[in-house]
Amino acid sequence: MSVRVLVVDDSPTMRSMIITLLRSDPEIEVVGEASEPLEARQAIKQLYPDVVTLDIEMPNMNGLEFLEKIMRLRPTPVIMVSTLTQEGAEANLRALELGAFDCVAKPTSLNSEGFSQLPEKVKAAAKSRRVRSGPEPVARPAASGFVSDGRLLGIGSSTGGVEALITILSQFPAECPPTIISQHMPPSFLKRFADRMDKACAPSVREAFDGAPLTSGHVYLAPGDAHLEVSRGGSLSCRLKPGAPISGHIPSVDAMFSSVVRHLGSRAIGVILTGMGRDGAEGLLAMRRAGAETLGQDESTSLVYGMPRAAFEIGAVAAQLPIDAIAPRLLKMSNALLHERV
Repeated sequence: MSVRVLVVDDSPTMRSMIITLLRSDPEIEVVGEASEPLEARQAIKQLYPDVVTLDIEMPNMNGLEFLEKIMRLRPTPVIMVSTLTQEGAEANLRALELGAFDCVAKPTSLNSEGFSQLPEKVKAAAKSRRVRSGPEPVARPAASGFVSDGRLLGIGSSTGGVEALITILSQFPAECPPTIISQHMPPSFLKRFADRMDKACAPSVREAFDGAPLTSGHVYLAPGDAHLEVSRGGSLSCRLKPGAPISGHIPSVDAMFSSVVRHLGSRAIGVILTGMGRDGAEGLLAMRRAGAETLGQDESTSLVYGMPRAAFEIGAVAAQLPIDAIAPRLLKMSNALLHERV
């Protein structure tokens, strides 16, 4: 059965481009189009689309206001198709927090690769197990009772990762284990996402830079245009490695996990979260074979059970957990105070 899509954008040219791209996939049927939210609201009521593509800047009501109404009144998978300016990055992050399935960049003369992924993301959205309404508030843990045992946490995520990472990092204490994250996201999004997480969470959350010290209380996200690896000189630190995509992505979770294995062996913990594809599966398997502990997000709470499934099926995941249980397990595994009592 075809995936039924409604395309919403105030530009006739952009609507035509989106429709042409989606119709190139025989598994997708474009059932309607709309130029502004009021027209789109009627189309949703009449057509019952499986997925809606939505622009942010539109007349009468902006896309964020309309998205919030969709999520509240008629939950439907929504993919934002918008520009990647700094202002656009902020708006797209807000869209993901409100419950959008994913964001795709409008094509430019310099970049059209992300836009070409729209059909695959539409099909993944239609198959997703739930429509997000944003992450549930999570109470922060007390700052006392945790001392990092020094092990590094490596986390990989993709589609649905914004919600998943908010859930995990909001439960971390200020002196959390040193943590590195590779999230598939455009460069302009990542800096804004790191800044938002830094304000919302107890630890220091930053976009990674060369030489950033990997110590307790610090969380680093890979920039969108380089792989994040580990360097071990006098002390453990971040290393950024520009280059071609690995496992189809930059930053690549496989590249990050493989680096962790080379420099830390069993002195690390690997986590694979929601996302399309299989980036991270082989790297996480290498971590487990080296003696590191590994976790995966379970199917019921993954927006897209692709990356966790691929890792689990090859034996890379020692335990699968719902997203709200991952942070408590990580803190228990890496708490030096608990180890001392055993």
